[in-house]
Amino acid sequence: MQSPQAFTLAAHGAHMPAIGYGTMELPKRGPELVAYAIKSGYRLIDTARKYGTEEKVGEGIRLSGIARKDLWVTTKVTELDAREADFLRSAETSLKALGLDYVDLLLVHWPQPNVPFAETLGALAKAKRGGLTRHIGVSNFTIAMLDEAVKVCPEPLITNQIEYHAYLPQDRMLAALKRHGMILTAYCPMARGKLLGDPVVGEIARAHGKTIGQVCLRWLIQQPMVAAVPRPLEEAHIEEDLDVFDFSLSEDEMRRMSALRSRRVRIANPPERAPTWDVETVG
Repeated sequence: MQSPQAFTLAAHGAHMPAIGYGTMELPKRGPELVAYAIKSGYRLIDTARKYGTEEKVGEGIRLSGIARKDLWVTTKVTELDAREADFLRSAETSLKALGLDYVDLLLVHWPQPNVPFAETLGALAKAKRGGLTRHIGVSNFTIAMLDEAVKVCPEPLITNQIEYHAYLPQDRMLAALKRHGMILTAYCPMARGKLLGDPVVGEIARAHGKTIGQVCLRWLIQQPMVAAVPRPLEEAHIEEDLDVFDFSLSEDEMRRMSALRSRRVRIANPPERAPTWDVETVG
Protein backbone atom coordinates (compact mmCIF):
# COMPACT_ATOMS: atom_id res chain seq x y z
CA MET A 1 0.00 0.00 0.00
CA GLN A 2 1.30 3.44 -0.89
CA SER A 3 1.69 5.75 2.07
CA PRO A 4 -1.63 7.58 2.58
CA GLN A 5 0.26 10.53 4.07
CA ALA A 6 1.40 11.39 0.53
CA PHE A 7 -2.18 12.04 -0.59
CA THR A 8 -3.33 15.50 0.43
CA LEU A 9 -5.54 18.19 -1.08
CA ALA A 10 -4.41 21.81 -1.18
CA ALA A 11 -6.74 24.76 -0.64
CA HIS A 12 -5.83 28.30 0.44
CA GLY A 13 -2.57 27.26 2.08
CA ALA A 14 -3.99 24.12 3.72
CA HIS A 15 -2.82 20.60 2.87
CA MET A 16 -5.55 18.28 4.08
CA PRO A 17 -5.36 14.46 3.99
CA ALA A 18 -7.62 12.88 1.37
CA ILE A 19 -8.99 10.24 3.77
CA GLY A 20 -9.99 10.89 7.36
CA TYR A 21 -11.32 8.86 10.26
CA GLY A 22 -14.87 9.88 11.22
CA THR A 23 -15.77 9.61 14.90
CA MET A 24 -19.51 10.12 15.18
CA GLU A 25 -21.05 7.57 17.60
CA LEU A 26 -17.78 6.08 18.80
CA PRO A 27 -18.29 3.10 21.11
CA LYS A 28 -16.89 2.88 24.64
CA ARG A 29 -13.56 1.69 23.27
CA GLY A 30 -13.44 4.75 21.04
CA PRO A 31 -10.03 5.95 22.28
CA GLU A 32 -8.48 2.62 21.34
CA LEU A 33 -10.10 2.76 17.87
CA VAL A 34 -8.83 6.32 17.30
CA ALA A 35 -5.34 5.28 18.39
CA TYR A 36 -5.52 2.23 16.11
CA ALA A 37 -6.60 4.39 13.17
CA ILE A 38 -3.69 6.77 13.72
CA LYS A 39 -1.20 3.91 14.07
CA SER A 40 -2.66 2.41 10.88
CA GLY A 41 -1.84 5.57 8.96
CA TYR A 42 -4.79 7.93 9.30
CA ARG A 43 -3.66 11.48 9.85
CA LEU A 44 -7.03 13.26 9.68
CA ILE A 45 -9.35 12.68 12.64
CA ASP A 46 -12.82 14.21 12.29
CA THR A 47 -15.03 14.97 15.29
CA ALA A 48 -17.62 17.56 16.38
CA ARG A 49 -18.99 19.12 19.53
CA LYS A 50 -22.39 17.62 18.66
CA TYR A 51 -20.93 14.10 18.41
CA GLY A 52 -19.86 14.06 22.04
CA THR A 53 -16.67 12.23 21.05
CA GLU A 54 -14.03 14.94 21.45
CA GLU A 55 -12.82 13.54 24.78
CA LYS A 56 -12.39 10.07 23.25
CA VAL A 57 -10.60 11.53 20.24
CA GLY A 58 -8.19 13.43 22.48
CA GLU A 59 -7.50 10.32 24.53
CA GLY A 60 -6.96 8.31 21.35
CA ILE A 61 -4.49 10.88 20.03
CA ARG A 62 -2.48 10.63 23.25
CA LEU A 63 -2.61 6.82 23.17
CA SER A 64 -1.33 6.75 19.59
CA GLY A 65 2.03 8.24 20.46
CA ILE A 66 2.06 10.17 17.17
CA ALA A 67 3.29 13.77 17.40
CA ARG A 68 0.57 16.41 17.35
CA LYS A 69 2.22 18.23 14.45
CA ASP A 70 1.79 15.14 12.27
CA LEU A 71 -1.99 15.02 12.75
CA TRP A 72 -4.91 16.94 11.27
CA VAL A 73 -7.79 17.31 13.73
CA THR A 74 -11.16 18.65 12.60
CA THR A 75 -14.02 19.63 14.88
CA LYS A 76 -17.26 21.57 14.44
CA VAL A 77 -19.41 24.13 16.23
CA THR A 78 -23.11 23.28 16.45
CA GLU A 79 -25.72 25.59 14.91
CA LEU A 80 -27.02 26.20 18.45
CA ASP A 81 -23.86 28.22 19.08
CA ALA A 82 -24.02 30.44 16.00
CA ARG A 83 -23.83 33.71 17.97
CA GLU A 84 -20.30 35.07 18.25
CA ALA A 85 -19.80 34.68 22.01
CA ASP A 86 -21.34 31.20 22.03
CA PHE A 87 -19.33 30.19 18.97
CA LEU A 88 -15.98 31.13 20.46
CA ARG A 89 -16.89 29.56 23.79
CA SER A 90 -17.80 26.33 21.98
CA ALA A 91 -14.47 26.31 20.14
CA GLU A 92 -12.59 26.76 23.41
CA THR A 93 -14.65 24.02 25.05
CA SER A 94 -13.76 21.70 22.18
CA LEU A 95 -10.06 22.34 22.70
CA LYS A 96 -10.37 21.56 26.40
CA ALA A 97 -12.27 18.35 25.64
CA LEU A 98 -9.67 17.31 23.06
CA GLY A 99 -6.78 18.33 25.30
CA LEU A 100 -5.26 20.30 22.42
CA ASP A 101 -3.96 23.84 22.01
CA TYR A 102 -5.51 24.16 18.56
CA VAL A 103 -7.35 22.21 15.88
CA ASP A 104 -6.35 22.11 12.23
CA LEU A 105 -9.85 22.74 10.93
CA LEU A 106 -12.89 24.29 12.58
CA LEU A 107 -16.24 24.03 10.80
CA VAL A 108 -19.69 25.55 11.16
CA HIS A 109 -21.53 22.24 11.54
CA TRP A 110 -24.95 23.23 10.16
CA PRO A 111 -26.21 26.57 8.85
CA GLN A 112 -28.22 28.67 11.31
CA PRO A 113 -30.84 30.76 9.47
CA ASN A 114 -31.78 32.73 12.60
CA VAL A 115 -28.32 34.29 13.00
CA PRO A 116 -26.70 36.48 10.32
CA PHE A 117 -24.00 34.59 8.48
CA ALA A 118 -21.73 37.60 8.89
CA GLU A 119 -21.80 37.11 12.67
CA THR A 120 -21.19 33.35 12.61
CA LEU A 121 -18.54 33.49 9.90
CA GLY A 122 -16.96 36.48 11.62
CA ALA A 123 -16.67 34.41 14.80
CA LEU A 124 -15.18 31.56 12.77
CA ALA A 125 -12.55 33.94 11.39
CA LYS A 126 -11.87 35.23 14.92
CA ALA A 127 -11.26 31.66 16.07
CA LYS A 128 -8.62 31.32 13.36
CA ARG A 129 -7.01 34.68 14.04
CA GLY A 130 -6.99 33.87 17.76
CA GLY A 131 -5.04 30.67 17.20
CA LEU A 132 -7.85 28.25 18.10
CA THR A 133 -7.67 26.70 14.62
CA ARG A 134 -5.28 26.75 11.68
CA HIS A 135 -7.99 26.61 9.00
CA ILE A 136 -11.75 27.09 8.75
CA GLY A 137 -14.68 25.85 6.71
CA VAL A 138 -18.37 25.02 6.70
CA SER A 139 -20.53 21.92 6.67
CA ASN A 140 -23.96 21.16 5.20
CA PHE A 141 -24.14 24.50 3.36
CA THR A 142 -26.09 24.83 0.11
CA ILE A 143 -24.56 26.59 -2.88
CA ALA A 144 -26.24 29.91 -2.06
CA MET A 145 -25.15 29.61 1.57
CA LEU A 146 -21.61 28.74 0.50
CA ASP A 147 -21.43 31.77 -1.79
CA GLU A 148 -22.64 34.04 1.00
CA ALA A 149 -20.26 32.49 3.52
CA VAL A 150 -17.27 33.06 1.24
CA LYS A 151 -18.41 36.63 0.67
CA VAL A 152 -18.84 37.60 4.32
CA CYS A 153 -16.02 35.59 5.94
CA PRO A 154 -12.86 37.66 6.51
CA GLU A 155 -10.68 34.53 6.20
CA PRO A 156 -10.60 31.92 3.37
CA LEU A 157 -12.75 28.82 3.76
CA ILE A 158 -11.11 25.57 2.68
CA THR A 159 -13.98 23.06 2.61
CA ASN A 160 -17.69 22.32 2.73
CA GLN A 161 -18.25 18.97 4.45
CA ILE A 162 -21.39 17.44 3.02
CA GLU A 163 -23.03 14.13 2.27
CA TYR A 164 -21.63 12.73 -0.95
CA HIS A 165 -21.55 9.19 -2.33
CA ALA A 166 -22.33 7.32 -5.52
CA TYR A 167 -26.08 7.44 -4.83
CA LEU A 168 -26.24 11.24 -4.47
CA PRO A 169 -25.27 13.79 -7.16
CA GLN A 170 -23.30 16.86 -6.11
CA ASP A 171 -22.17 18.21 -9.50
CA ARG A 172 -23.36 21.77 -8.99
CA MET A 173 -21.82 21.89 -5.52
CA LEU A 174 -18.54 20.56 -6.88
CA ALA A 175 -18.56 23.32 -9.50
CA ALA A 176 -19.26 25.96 -6.82
CA LEU A 177 -16.44 24.67 -4.63
CA LYS A 178 -14.06 24.65 -7.60
CA ARG A 179 -14.99 28.29 -8.25
CA HIS A 180 -14.01 29.12 -4.67
CA GLY A 181 -10.86 26.96 -4.66
CA MET A 182 -12.33 24.71 -1.95
CA ILE A 183 -12.42 21.01 -1.11
CA LEU A 184 -15.56 18.86 -0.90
CA THR A 185 -15.23 16.65 2.18
CA ALA A 186 -17.63 13.73 1.80
CA TYR A 187 -19.36 12.14 4.77
CA CYS A 188 -21.56 9.04 4.51
CA PRO A 189 -19.24 7.92 1.67
CA MET A 190 -20.94 4.52 1.42
CA ALA A 191 -24.48 5.85 1.97
CA ARG A 192 -24.47 4.29 5.46
CA GLY A 193 -24.02 0.85 3.95
CA LYS A 194 -26.67 1.14 1.23
CA LEU A 195 -23.99 0.94 -1.46
CA LEU A 196 -22.45 -2.22 -0.04
CA GLY A 197 -25.02 -4.43 -1.78
CA ASP A 198 -24.93 -2.67 -5.14
CA PRO A 199 -24.23 -5.13 -8.00
CA VAL A 200 -22.46 -2.56 -10.19
CA VAL A 201 -20.04 -1.60 -7.43
CA GLY A 202 -19.64 -5.25 -6.52
CA GLU A 203 -18.60 -6.13 -10.07
CA ILE A 204 -16.04 -3.31 -10.14
CA ALA A 205 -14.71 -4.37 -6.73
CA ARG A 206 -14.21 -7.98 -7.88
CA ALA A 207 -12.35 -6.77 -10.97
CA HIS A 208 -9.81 -5.00 -8.76
CA GLY A 209 -9.67 -7.53 -5.93
CA LYS A 210 -11.00 -4.84 -3.58
CA THR A 211 -14.03 -4.51 -1.32
CA ILE A 212 -17.12 -2.53 -2.27
CA GLY A 213 -16.31 -0.01 0.46
CA GLN A 214 -12.85 0.55 -0.98
CA VAL A 215 -14.30 1.15 -4.46
CA CYS A 216 -16.81 3.65 -3.03
CA LEU A 217 -13.98 5.58 -1.38
CA ARG A 218 -11.77 5.35 -4.47
CA TRP A 219 -14.59 6.76 -6.63
CA LEU A 220 -14.75 9.78 -4.35
CA ILE A 221 -11.07 10.60 -3.92
CA GLN A 222 -10.33 10.00 -7.61
CA GLN A 223 -12.42 13.10 -8.31
CA PRO A 224 -10.56 16.44 -8.16
CA MET A 225 -10.63 18.16 -4.77
CA VAL A 226 -12.73 15.52 -3.00
CA ALA A 227 -11.80 14.08 0.40
CA ALA A 228 -13.73 11.47 2.39
CA VAL A 229 -14.29 10.67 6.05
CA PRO A 230 -15.53 7.08 6.49
CA ARG A 231 -16.53 5.86 9.94
CA PRO A 232 -15.20 2.31 10.39
CA LEU A 233 -15.78 0.87 13.86
CA GLU A 234 -13.73 -2.33 13.61
CA GLU A 235 -9.96 -2.67 13.27
CA ALA A 236 -10.20 -4.63 10.01
CA HIS A 237 -12.45 -1.99 8.43
CA ILE A 238 -10.20 0.80 9.71
CA GLU A 239 -7.29 -0.68 7.75
CA GLU A 240 -9.50 -1.52 4.76
CA ASP A 241 -10.83 2.02 4.34
CA LEU A 242 -7.33 3.46 4.18
CA ASP A 243 -6.10 0.91 1.63
CA VAL A 244 -7.41 2.78 -1.42
CA PHE A 245 -4.27 4.36 -2.83
CA ASP A 246 -2.81 1.39 -4.71
CA PHE A 247 -5.42 1.12 -7.49
CA SER A 248 -7.40 3.36 -9.82
CA LEU A 249 -10.80 3.10 -11.46
CA SER A 250 -10.92 3.33 -15.24
CA GLU A 251 -12.88 6.09 -16.96
CA ASP A 252 -15.61 3.57 -17.75
CA GLU A 253 -15.76 2.39 -14.14
CA MET A 254 -15.97 5.99 -12.92
CA ARG A 255 -18.85 6.60 -15.37
CA ARG A 256 -20.67 3.46 -14.27
CA MET A 257 -20.36 4.49 -10.64
CA SER A 258 -21.46 8.04 -11.41
CA ALA A 259 -24.57 6.75 -13.20
CA LEU A 260 -25.76 5.34 -9.87
CA ARG A 261 -26.37 8.89 -8.64
CA SER A 262 -29.75 8.77 -10.36
CA ARG A 263 -30.88 6.90 -7.22
CA ARG A 264 -30.73 10.24 -5.33
CA VAL A 265 -30.47 8.67 -1.87
CA ARG A 266 -29.97 11.24 0.91
CA ILE A 267 -29.11 9.88 4.35
CA ALA A 268 -28.48 12.96 6.52
CA ASN A 269 -31.57 15.14 6.43
CA PRO A 270 -32.55 16.08 10.00
CA PRO A 271 -35.77 18.10 9.78
CA GLU A 272 -34.83 20.34 12.71
CA ARG A 273 -31.71 21.75 11.05
CA ALA A 274 -31.32 20.65 7.43
CA PRO A 275 -31.56 23.42 4.83
CA THR A 276 -33.56 23.15 1.62
CA TRP A 277 -31.02 21.21 -0.40
CA ASP A 278 -29.96 22.17 -3.91
CA VAL A 279 -31.59 20.30 -6.77
CA GLU A 280 -28.73 18.49 -8.46
CA THR A 281 -28.61 17.17 -12.01
CA VAL A 282 -27.07 13.84 -12.92
CA GLY A 283 -24.47 14.39 -15.61
